[in-house]
Amino acid sequence: MALRFPPIFLLPTHLQPDELHRLEEAIPSLTYDIHEAEVVLGKLSRRERAMFELRRARLETEPLSIASSEPPAKRARLSSPGSPAKTPQESRAAGDVVKVVKIAWLTDSLEKGEVLPLDDYLLYEGRKISHNAAPPSQEPRSSPIQGSNTVERALGDSDIYSATSSARSSASPRSRQAATHVPALLHQTTSEHDLVLPLIPPFLTTTYSCQRPTLVDPPNSAFIEELKRVRTLRILQGDQVGVRAYSTSIATLAAYPYPLLGPPDVARLPGCGLKMAELYEMWVRDGQSKELADAANDERLKVLGLFYEIWGVGDTTARDFYKRGWRDLDDVVEYGWQTLSRVQQIGVKYYDEFRLKIPRAEVEEIGAVILQRAKQMDEDFQTIIVGGYRRGKKESGDVDVVISHPDESMTLHLIKKLVLSLEQGNFITHTLSLSTKNSERGQTPVPWKGNTRSGSGFDTLDKALVVWKDPSRGDAPHRRVDLIVSPWRTVGCAVLGWSGGTTFQRDLRRYCKKERRLKFDSSGVRSRVDGRWVDLENANADPAPDMVKAERRVFEALGLPWRPPEERCTG
Repeated sequence: MALRFPPIFLLPTHLQPDELHRLEEAIPSLTYDIHEAEVVLGKLSRRERAMFELRRARLETEPLSIASSEPPAKRARLSSPGSPAKTPQESRAAGDVVKVVKIAWLTDSLEKGEVLPLDDYLLYEGRKISHNAAPPSQEPRSSPIQGSNTVERALGDSDIYSATSSARSSASPRSRQAATHVPALLHQTTSEHDLVLPLIPPFLTTTYSCQRPTLVDPPNSAFIEELKRVRTLRILQGDQVGVRAYSTSIATLAAYPYPLLGPPDVARLPGCGLKMAELYEMWVRDGQSKELADAANDERLKVLGLFYEIWGVGDTTARDFYKRGWRDLDDVVEYGWQTLSRVQQIGVKYYDEFRLKIPRAEVEEIGAVILQRAKQMDEDFQTIIVGGYRRGKKESGDVDVVISHPDESMTLHLIKKLVLSLEQGNFITHTLSLSTKNSERGQTPVPWKGNTRSGSGFDTLDKALVVWKDPSRGDAPHRRVDLIVSPWRTVGCAVLGWSGGTTFQRDLRRYCKKERRLKFDSSGVRSRVDGRWVDLENANADPAPDMVKAERRVFEALGLPWRPPEERCTG
């Protein structure tokens, strides 16, 4: 039986990205809003640092450890002006207490299979201080439907309220809690009071976006694009927790099949909550979120965004460039050219061209050339264009093509031959990366050695990342193309692994880990019990006739409903 943890917020301080993500996946009651949390986990050792982290997260508290050790008169003086003092017991009953504890509490609890007492792990305990409380003279409300909760008021007059609440009851603890907190920035209007919200589709109550139909053009795409821009700001700032929180909200909104009717509609959705509802209200009112408006005047973020657009430069490298005093591409060339990797140099050289989107027709032309060159070697080669193109995007940032053959001897060392053929045809101008690890081990699926061993051989399909240019057009821009070669026994995983949106792929890996005790990647599936490769496609006994059928077999073997690629657009 799953352990019943209180709502937990995880501090990213001192955590590496891999460690952060691993801990997030282990927390069944994770919330990305620290104001909702009852427990804050941190890689901390001192009470003072715990208090600092809460202040930095803009959560004001009053130390309960002090209040509980003082007589009643002194406890009263610790309360904020104008509000009656609360004993620790009263504070706990009100749900306004937060405890900062060491990460060992979580790991020890999971290891022992029970939620352990916090006392031995507690760094700090405090009462949350709210600045949005009603004045003392305000008359109490007589009806819960007329209370201060905008979401419940909006739903109260609806005939479907009880059904919607029932659908929410199976959602995550975070989403259930978010629907019962007071939205600090939400203001009830007459229209919202009479609002009848549609039922939340049952598929939205799952925590795994890989189980939901998520279309390429959702009804709320304009607001989703706003959230994507905010998420990019969080990436530039190195805020891993914020990135994952926004990704979760974006995936939920992308799967929601109805136009949003107002902030209460957003607040009730799993993975969104009050923060997204407030942001939606601001976006509708002002046409832009405050964070994006502020970023437009932030020179540092502008420069980071410029560097982040260089192919081969991630957010960490972009911040490093800024710390070196570079402010534009000319600075990168003049002061740091020799320190760049070859890939980054090419990214700078073709900066403007790589930023151009590729129309579907051109993607198809590139895919046809690759298939034609493969078939020159053997007529039975098959290719499939994956990535955003397969999900139905009108334009793509690059082109990803999976190549395979029913006879696995034909894919052995194919990648070198294919790249050479395309270079000779003047289609490939630069080879950025060429990996032949799969062929080097004879295309035998390698077992998984666990998280403790790096370089375990997982995700080692042969692949080439290249720069492409149409030789028939002198003015053709340079394009980014990825060639992925998979042996037939794992081609279903390869196609699946290269076809979903980022959050779809993240949740597919989480689903395999949590629900099936498997480790998934585009090179195959391994058991987390004994590390062995698992033949989900039944490729050895009954090979699939084509790549799509092989992919369908992976869905079926994992116990997932088939989602065509056009329904994997999680953003």
